[in-house]
Amino acid sequence: MSSHSAGDGRMWVFDTMVLNHFALADRLDVLATMVIDHPCASTAVVLDELRSGVEQHPALSGTLDLEWMQIIALDQPTEIRCFADWVRRIGAGARDMGEASVFAAADIYGGVAITDDQEATRVGRAHGLPVHGTIWLLAGGCGEGKLTETGAGAIIEALRRTGHRLPCSGAEFPGYARRNGLL
Repeated sequence: MSSHSAGDGRMWVFDTMVLNHFALADRLDVLATMVIDHPCASTAVVLDELRSGVEQHPALSGTLDLEWMQIIALDQPTEIRCFADWVRRIGAGARDMGEASVFAAADIYGGVAITDDQEATRVGRAHGLPVHGTIWLLAGGCGEGKLTETGAGAIIEALRRTGHRLPCSGAEFPGYARRNGLL
């Protein structure tokens, strides 16, 4: 698996799904603690997706002005071309645009895309893009001493209660993470 080291300096570019579920679980504070040593960003497309959900889910308003999150507009010609390339690869459905924008930003800026969308992850990795998700973030937080394995398991259970589909339960996290080289 890819390095989670704070020293690698690569930007982590977040998709809607991860931010959405941390907000719904009221755990943006934990996410902030885990990413404090890393440059983080998202895109204007993701911000629009989150904003459109605020009326139905007011907790999402907490994602709209995160002080640790840079927003990338993707409005320059090279950025627009890269975004169009990722739209062709991932799809142009309403739920695909956020992933495509995140993958474009990670591609352009040499970052790591952060999403839990399994199909988008397969596409990104097939095109050489580093893509990871919530379990990777939590395992990294454990490795950096920011979170215990028990704490990570509790976060996973909180996220699952919001409807977030993750590859393991909180109780399964330590074994799953070890089997996959994350811990």
